[in-house]
Amino acid sequence: MSVRMRFALVCSGVVLVLGGLALTGVYLAARQSLEYRAGVFTPAKFAVDSWREFYRYQDMYEIARSRAMQVHAVYQRDTPATVRNVGAVALLAATALAFGIGWQSAGWMLRPLRRVTETAQRVAQSGDLTERIAYDGPREEIKELADTYDIMLGRLARAFDGQRKFVANASHELRTPLTINRTLVDVAVRRPDATDDVKRLGESLLLVNARHERLIDGLLALAEGEQAVLDRRPFDLSDVAEHVLDQAAAEAAEREVTIHRLLDSAPTAGEAVLVERLVQNLVENAVRHNQPKGEVWVTTRGRADRVELVVANTGLPVPPYEIETIFEPFRRLHGDRLRSDRGSGLGLSIVRVIAEAHGGTVLARPRDEGGLTITVELPAADEPGS
Repeated sequence: MSVRMRFALVCSGVVLVLGGLALTGVYLAARQSLEYRAGVFTPAKFAVDSWREFYRYQDMYEIARSRAMQVHAVYQRDTPATVRNVGAVALLAATALAFGIGWQSAGWMLRPLRRVTETAQRVAQSGDLTERIAYDGPREEIKELADTYDIMLGRLARAFDGQRKFVANASHELRTPLTINRTLVDVAVRRPDATDDVKRLGESLLLVNARHERLIDGLLALAEGEQAVLDRRPFDLSDVAEHVLDQAAAEAAEREVTIHRLLDSAPTAGEAVLVERLVQNLVENAVRHNQPKGEVWVTTRGRADRVELVVANTGLPVPPYEIETIFEPFRRLHGDRLRSDRGSGLGLSIVRVIAEAHGGTVLARPRDEGGLTITVELPAADEPGS
């Protein structure tokens, strides 16, 4: 039960218990006061002039005593029952009133806490770490909670800003030497007087340099994907998939891999650049970890409040116990650990991180004929005006 409900129940419970005790006391007191007491109806002593007058007063006394005993019996029977019934109704009414008052009072007391909760939900959904609660109430527990939450948001904002700056600086500092190395080696290989040994060495260095570039790109994308998605803009997942497939068509043709596409509209929201990297990694894996004359199927569709991207490919059989490990960094299947032409081993790790940053999920399962089927689910974009 919610705190508000528990508070209301406690208020009504206290009233019910105390009121029940009070009603029991009143009921017992009423019964006690109406109990028959000896001597109440004893005739008083009085002087009479004759025996005839005495018997006349005796008869009147007996009649009055009989009527009084009848009236007393009625009151003794009805008064406690009336006290009990009316008191029970009043007690139930007081309990219901106490529940209502407790419910309203709890809502009034929890209103500042609700404001803290709403702000936290907005920050969690939008990722805007610049928003603050800025509670200006009296110095008490809720004020301390709001101030602590604001301090935490400030530290998170500074941490994310520092991480973004680090990623940007690392991207520049790491890529610049590799670019220079690639240029120098390329120039040396293309020199007219370059020997065959120099050319072979240059080609090997270019392959190693290209692998390092892919590794750095993967690490930077992994770091960027682990950050909260701050800029959620609507886009269609089918458009992103179509763009990626157009770019992958040349490599697929070179590897003799046929790509089948079934791209239905799948509106979602988030960082389109990151989602493009997600789709690109899946398609590249499906093409590169395939067999000659293999096939790849790419599908996008919408399902209620989710959109799906499904990428399936032919290839070598994948053991079910290795499915979860393929999403770990630097993990490869089928002895590809030493192969530098198939990527850095970060592709599916980046896919999972980007999907989770968008509130989505990734599921992989092996195909009976060999290869994998990977399904990515992302939240659907809100309808305009909703």
